Amino acid sequence: MTTAEQTAPTWRETLATFTERPVITMLFLGYAAGVPLVIVLSTTGLWLREIGVSFTTIGFFVWASFPWALKVLWAPLVDRLPLPVLTAWLGKRRSYMFLSQVSIACCMIGIARLDPQGATAHSAGVMPVAGGMLNWLVLPPSSEVVLTMALLTFLIAVASATQDIAIDAFRIESAPDNRQGVMAAAYQYGYRIAMFVAGAVTLYLAYFLDWATAYALIGLSMVIGMITVLLVREPPHDAIEKEREHEAALAERVAAAGHLHGRMKLLAAWFSSAVISPFAEFFRRNGWMAIIVLALIGSFRLSDITLGVIALPFYGEIGFSKLEIANIGKTYGLIVTLVGIALGGILVVRFGIMRMLLVSAVLLTVTNLLFAALAIVGPELWMLAVTISADNLAGGISGTVFIAYLSALTNRAYTATQYALFTSIMSLFGKFLAGFSGVVVDATDFVTFFIYASTLGIPSILLILFVRMRGREGMPTQEVRSAGAVVP
Repeated sequence: MTTAEQTAPTWRETLATFTERPVITMLFLGYAAGVPLVIVLSTTGLWLREIGVSFTTIGFFVWASFPWALKVLWAPLVDRLPLPVLTAWLGKRRSYMFLSQVSIACCMIGIARLDPQGATAHSAGVMPVAGGMLNWLVLPPSSEVVLTMALLTFLIAVASATQDIAIDAFRIESAPDNRQGVMAAAYQYGYRIAMFVAGAVTLYLAYFLDWATAYALIGLSMVIGMITVLLVREPPHDAIEKEREHEAALAERVAAAGHLHGRMKLLAAWFSSAVISPFAEFFRRNGWMAIIVLALIGSFRLSDITLGVIALPFYGEIGFSKLEIANIGKTYGLIVTLVGIALGGILVVRFGIMRMLLVSAVLLTVTNLLFAALAIVGPELWMLAVTISADNLAGGISGTVFIAYLSALTNRAYTATQYALFTSIMSLFGKFLAGFSGVVVDATDFVTFFIYASTLGIPSILLILFVRMRGREGMPTQEVRSAGAVVP
């Protein structure tokens, strides 16, 4: 019996890790991270469409999600810059999480206080808690309500992206390597619960009550994350001390080359080790194939992101009620997605990353065509169920496989920065292009749009085939420790 076999945990011990305090903590933090994503990318679009906002404007709303794609730009600041009062009280990671969660809640309640139909805010009698918390908010006349909603949505995305940076660091620092898998799994399930709440539950509340009450209540549910932050301990930051030692050593070389002194020497050393080195290592390791790999990453979810902007308002436009959308599109869809996530993990183990990456790209492209069929058939519940089943199953599988691919591409010496680079590239071009989704719908029709969205998946298929033909160049070079995270 080998040493690894002797020290391997039993199945009972493995399952018991899910009851450990740090793992349970990630369940609640996952919820806090998941709520803003659905609100920004999906639910707000249906509300806007109901009040008569054009698909072109709804499409532009996806640009409010750019902060998730650009968070790599300010991640070093979150890692190094203390917040007045809060950092001394809560610590480095918890202070940023708490501030982000409060900001998200306030912005969502601010949206709830807007009256899209007229020029006045909802009275305190409709939502007294919201009124009490946000009396400072100056509400605009009706002609500016949509612009104000866009601004608040953008601020939600900024706060959420900042929270993601802090939670990722908190998760890694709160547990040893042999617990990172279950930590990520707990985070994902909390995230999925949040997606259900921000999607289906919001629709239920809007159906039985109204949109303003729904947004205020979901915003107040961010208190789950706030309480969690207040109850948990700040993790140790030993790695930061080691990094400072590395920066000091590097500063001597940078100073000699650039004749730098004092603060400029320290700043240059920090920038070299924290920003330049991770990117340089990736290009050095992959050579010219690095460009192909980055193009693959940037194109893989183009079809999925473009379609996702219009999907929810599309359901309402062709005749499905909020209740039907919530039951089939959100509740049933969540179950199918969870099945797809698990299936993706099994298939990666059985058939390997690159083979399943190709299968996933094909599945995303083909299943998106079912939306064109749904547009032709009309508001038939059976067709909606078929479309949701295929799309969410493909989305669950491809999400797991793609995260496995990105994780395997990452050098463990630069995990945070390189992974942030990959996810930023994945999101940035996709979200920019998705902003024109409404323009395509308004200029053509739903059938044409969904065919267009499906064809956007073809470049990723061709790039995957090319990478596979090149052998080991641009391919994953290490085993994946965990593929359980979720990427917005």
